[in-house]
Amino acid sequence: MKGLLLYIDPGSGSYLVQVIIGAVLGALFYFKRFWLRVKTFFVRKKKGASTENDEGNA
Repeated sequence: MKGLLLYIDPGSGSYLVQVIIGAVLGALFYFKRFWLRVKTFFVRKKKGASTENDEGNA
């Protein structure tokens, strides 16, 4: 078993590339959503600030 040769056909190779790209994009989306939740937890708007702006524009 010294000269073990491995072969990946083009169909399996392209599927493997799609899985890797999907996993990377999924992880980026997950961490983006996670960071947004952390950010909104620490940075909150004042309760009356949004209603005052809406009334002033109307």
